[in-house]
Amino acid sequence: MSELNSKNANYGIMQKQLLANVSAIALIGYVASGSVASASDRDRPAVWIELGSELSRLNDGFGPFVPAFTSMRSSDFSSSQKFEKPSLYSLDGYGKIYFRPDDSGFAFSATIRYGRSSVRRRVREQNPFEAAQSYSLYTSRPSSYRPLRQPRAARFAETDADNSEQHLVVDFQAGRDVGLGLFGKRGSSAVSLGVRFAQFTDKSNIALKSDPDWRFQPKTVLFYGLYNLHVLPQAYHSNAGDFHATRSFSGIGPSVSWNGSEPISGEAQEGELNIDWGVNAAVLFGRQKSRTQHMETVRYNDGGNGYLLNLFYGHAGWGTMTTVYRHTPPAKTRSHSVVVPNVGGFAGLSFKYDAAKVSFGYRADFFFGAMDGGIDTSKSYGRNFYGPYASISIGLP
Repeated sequence: MSELNSKNANYGIMQKQLLANVSAIALIGYVASGSVASASDRDRPAVWIELGSELSRLNDGFGPFVPAFTSMRSSDFSSSQKFEKPSLYSLDGYGKIYFRPDDSGFAFSATIRYGRSSVRRRVREQNPFEAAQSYSLYTSRPSSYRPLRQPRAARFAETDADNSEQHLVVDFQAGRDVGLGLFGKRGSSAVSLGVRFAQFTDKSNIALKSDPDWRFQPKTVLFYGLYNLHVLPQAYHSNAGDFHATRSFSGIGPSVSWNGSEPISGEAQEGELNIDWGVNAAVLFGRQKSRTQHMETVRYNDGGNGYLLNLFYGHAGWGTMTTVYRHTPPAKTRSHSVVVPNVGGFAGLSFKYDAAKVSFGYRADFFFGAMDGGIDTSKSYGRNFYGPYASISIGLP
């Protein structure tokens, strides 16, 4: 326990040192900067505020819930794993404030991005022919009688999956325009150092139910010692499983980015079309947590002596339900300190006119091994976001 506490303390010290170092670099760079801006630079707005939205394709992997009884599932029905998957998309919102002091080649920015998604799928598959079919329950001798009855159970497979997730990414950066465009002309690019914070949370609740193999089993019963009854008692399985999970990651660490913009048409005073691009990388020191719990139950009804014999033999007519298998392991709680590499980038177009800009393009961010997506044992999965974005920026003097 002392070793674990010492390790956690070391991570805390490392994070504080990283924040202090980045802040010191930004402050020293700003104080050391003595360059005089040109007249065109002084005409630029000192502050830009950007608001935007992104349709993110999510790649939130985790281990599927596959109870042992799913092997009994009929090939007529879809696999439950198909419906257990989380949402494929989220609509993110983000905001950015960008500040460039007068007579300085340095710039400072703060960015926040937040998104959430949820999906619930309730799917029940059942053979409609079996559900509607009527069956002759028994024949008797010396007379014959064939009443028709609906089956008491039918083959089905039901999946009820509820998944939700939230993600938050915050950046603080200080950078300097190095004056190099994509093609070395009028473009500009800036190299920035900073701090990135990321937090991810997932919740899953899954319930499975199925009757994989109902059937009528011919059986002969001596009725009151007089004659034989040929009955068709119905035997069937009743399977159920539940799964609950909460997973999270929080981390912070140093980041670096290189962003550029290259004009391809027009002039800044009359409206300018630009190609925008950027790459970023970070190393996040944090903790991933996971709590999972699941149970599985398989029960079997032998069908008894059939429907009508229930009038004479009591409960034996409905059959006896017995528990074949029950698995209820204790909840698994895990917490690990992890180092998560992060890389990303974007490319797009923007139209800039005086103190306003409209942008759109495609952005991607990849966080490697951020989440513990295992069930009974730990297993790391990445957390990735990629998709189109659009934003509007307003410049303030």
